[in-house]
Amino acid sequence: MKAIIEPGNINGIIAAPPSKSMTQRVYAAALLHKGKTVIHNAGISDDENAALQIIRQLGAKVVSLPDKGMEITSNGVVPISGVINCNESGLGARLFTPIAGLCDQRIQIEGHGTLLRRPMDGFGEILPQLNCYLTGFAGNIPFAIQGPMQAKSIQLDASDGSQFLSGLLFAYSSCVKEAVTITVKGLKSKPYIDMTLEVLAHFGKTITHNNYKEFIIDPAVFTHKDELTINVTGDWSSAAYYLVAGAVAGDITVSNMQIGSKQADVAILEVLKSAGAEVTQIENSFSVKKTRLNAFELDATDCPDLFPVLAILGACCDGESHIRGVHRLFHKESNRVESITEMLHDFAVPFSVEDDTLFITGVPKLQGTIIDSYHDHRIVMAAAIGALRANGPVEITFAESVNKSYPDFFKELIACGGNVRL
Repeated sequence: MKAIIEPGNINGIIAAPPSKSMTQRVYAAALLHKGKTVIHNAGISDDENAALQIIRQLGAKVVSLPDKGMEITSNGVVPISGVINCNESGLGARLFTPIAGLCDQRIQIEGHGTLLRRPMDGFGEILPQLNCYLTGFAGNIPFAIQGPMQAKSIQLDASDGSQFLSGLLFAYSSCVKEAVTITVKGLKSKPYIDMTLEVLAHFGKTITHNNYKEFIIDPAVFTHKDELTINVTGDWSSAAYYLVAGAVAGDITVSNMQIGSKQADVAILEVLKSAGAEVTQIENSFSVKKTRLNAFELDATDCPDLFPVLAILGACCDGESHIRGVHRLFHKESNRVESITEMLHDFAVPFSVEDDTLFITGVPKLQGTIIDSYHDHRIVMAAAIGALRANGPVEITFAESVNKSYPDFFKELIACGGNVRL
């Protein structure tokens, strides 16, 4: 599907979708929880639906409730299938592979699209140490895992990201017999680990850490309730696109947000303020109005998902903006160094990449053009926001990729006055 977007201002109020990262973690916790979990405000993106199907395949019973609710009943990992399909979710693969390793049944890990090319760093080194045997593993999906996992103290290199560590923390919380420690070096995306720890603590699995270098998993401090209720908060990753849209092309209010969120992408608020945007808050809603913007600087190492929309924000600022953390962009739905810089080039925005930093010089108007999204949901959404500031129509390829994280993205854009043809 192609999206053709005409330039122009937008105005409106939208409710941010549920946090995709949190929904997947809550599903994992609900699977491991022996009892009933009632989830309010669960998301419906492709990644979240894949996680829901995975926990079904691993034995959870799922009942849909009104208003995005889910009731999940589980007795732990008791597979009804020898296969789990992670679709195209990197988090899903890294989160649920260790969880699948909790049982003694051989489980095939499948996926499709770009996930098949994304490296599963640490799997081959760490999982065999935990009595989890891998079959057909060549560094990525597909392969098979068979346990049962035996939790023990290990050392983990997390310099390529935090998702595998999250998966291990969930799995350990379910099988640990005595206190053990995961010693971690080079951890990136600490806020995502905070989110993992927050969800586990809600389920009675409190895990402590020593400045993110040592994680102590001690079953002596765990608690259990037969029934739990949890609410999934709004997604700052998705909200970021409309907050930036307000700053560069209108007046937008995003509701269903949580200011104290553990999500890494809450950083968008401080970026917008540092760029001179007019940001106001009323309870759990944030409003941003179009204004003249100044260049900004940000180290996005811990929030790499913001890179595409930050590139558009920088393109609309006066001066040269600096975004550090380029090394976090290579193994996403696309090679985002390539897809972001190609997007900037096609929009006729001056840029350079040096020493792990993307430098962007803002322009008065972006160039009407055709953007290759590389099937990357975040490139589609960033390009759509950039199109509002173009001097002519912008065509975006593979626009259906937004279903991975934000199925209602274009519906919301049209509702806010965007001139969009799909």
